[in-house]
Amino acid sequence: MKIAISGKGGVGKTTIMALLAKQLQSNGKDVLVIDADPSPHMAQTIGIENPETITPIAEMTKMLSERAGKVEGSPFYNINPKVDDLPKEYMIEKDGIKLMVLGAIQTAEGGCACPENTVLKRLLTKLLLSPGQTILLDMEAGVEHLGRGTVAGVDILLVVVIPSKSSVRTAKKIHKLALESGIPRIAFVGNMIDDQDDETFLTSALGEKPIAFFSNSADIRKAERSGKAITDEAKDSFEAAQLLLNSI
Repeated sequence: MKIAISGKGGVGKTTIMALLAKQLQSNGKDVLVIDADPSPHMAQTIGIENPETITPIAEMTKMLSERAGKVEGSPFYNINPKVDDLPKEYMIEKDGIKLMVLGAIQTAEGGCACPENTVLKRLLTKLLLSPGQTILLDMEAGVEHLGRGTVAGVDILLVVVIPSKSSVRTAKKIHKLALESGIPRIAFVGNMIDDQDDETFLTSALGEKPIAFFSNSADIRKAERSGKAITDEAKDSFEAAQLLLNSI
């Protein structure tokens, strides 16, 4: 099973993905989380110590350049770089959850970062298509990743939405682009829910009921502010995580 998650910035997609990872691990699953957000926070969320010391693969410019080197005797770069040997070397494990911090190339010295992005996309595709694990892909906020096709190969895309009009607009746009991308299943997940009115608002505004609702948790806010693992503090949210997994 390959699960991707997306949504407007600030809706809590990383938190929900971390809760899913923890619940899956508790259920005995082999879990790999890929943090593909340009500003990765998954390491802190699941309680990895000193997350600021982790270098995302996207920032390993020398390695990426070497992997995407020019084809010998040609002015062109290799569009099918070897990445088979990378995954285990660049994984971190915490309490049975494997994490790969992919990041994203945002700027390129001297011009286009296309060769380096080719390596990242190849790595991402290979991981997404590998059997034997539950793979959770934490995408960047917004809709750009859908235009680049970096979620190809996932079984389901979860679109996180909070009870606000701006979040709903972004969620519906993501849903539309995901359909056009050929993702087999797309589902909305409500977050930061205070009461039944919030659930009713989202169901009406989206035109369908989200498959799960996560409450507006004070424990999660306190854990994030103190730098603690959200998965250790948000015990009241694991029931919603299990209900979401049941729906999937």
